[in-house]
Amino acid sequence: MYIVVVGGGELGYYLTKALLDEGHEALIIEKNATICENIVGEMGSVCIRGDGCEASTLAEVGTGRADMLIAVTGDDEDNLVACQVAKHKFNVPRTVARIRNPKNETIFKKLGIDVTVSSTNIILERIEEEVPTHPLTHLL
Repeated sequence: MYIVVVGGGELGYYLTKALLDEGHEALIIEKNATICENIVGEMGSVCIRGDGCEASTLAEVGTGRADMLIAVTGDDEDNLVACQVAKHKFNVPRTVARIRNPKNETIFKKLGIDVTVSSTNIILERIEEEVPTHPLTHLL
């Protein structure tokens, strides 16, 4: 699969590394030149400096042939725009957006984002799994 990742921060870096390790073709779009240079230095030419919200940047990286676009910047609005442009202008079949504010999850879904990932909700769910519902639960 060809996967475009918008955002080359820590999450984008490790996500792309995992995708490449699994045999996918992946490319990061990152605004910050220094971050992009560091990624290229460590992983090869898998990072393009640019704005993943701009159609011209998405066209430059071949988003029209992408199977998926995953937006993992630290900004919910940028993630929404990148996914919408990919889906509506380039007909990308699947979009995934990182959401920092869990209140945005419903609106992202209503606006056509296929998958939303809220680290806050994931952490809360994990903690809830670890909190016993009865004090004797762990003794049984």
